[in-house]
Amino acid sequence: MEYNSLLRTDKELAELYQRRADLVYRLCFIYLKNPVDVEDAVQSVFLKLIKSPMAFNDHEHEKAWLMVTTRNHCKDVLKNWWTTRRVALDTLPEVVSWNGNEPSGKVLAKLLSLPEKYKTVLYLYYFEEYTVKEIAEMLGHKESTIQTQLFRGRKRLKMDLGGNYIE
Repeated sequence: MEYNSLLRTDKELAELYQRRADLVYRLCFIYLKNPVDVEDAVQSVFLKLIKSPMAFNDHEHEKAWLMVTTRNHCKDVLKNWWTTRRVALDTLPEVVSWNGNEPSGKVLAKLLSLPEKYKTVLYLYYFEEYTVKEIAEMLGHKESTIQTQLFRGRKRLKMDLGGNYIE
């Protein structure tokens, strides 16, 4: 499938992309500051170029058109409803449900630092709310083994947390 514009051949578009992709990328990054958004914006700017009937007088004219188009596109992205209401994941408060006990990201971090056999069993039991019998079937162990791992995992987690998160 060819994506020729009315004025440019595929070869001309490829050369233009090679010549200006870095410039457009850098400009987008200055405005958007997020590599994923930047890549989307670069793609959009070059799609606008492909669809544009603009005939450039020279390379400087082409560069100026791309810079203005890139700036305007980035400003549109920043004004977009989705962008203005988006929150960075690392700014969200840590929320963990833990059977009504104190929710804390600290609990999850400590849980993830436990040995695999305790971590898996505790996670399946408390976060996914499987029964001991269901966990035993999933992991191919006896129910007594799962109960022991739950007991030992709780004990280690309690010691790691230094409190009474799990009773």
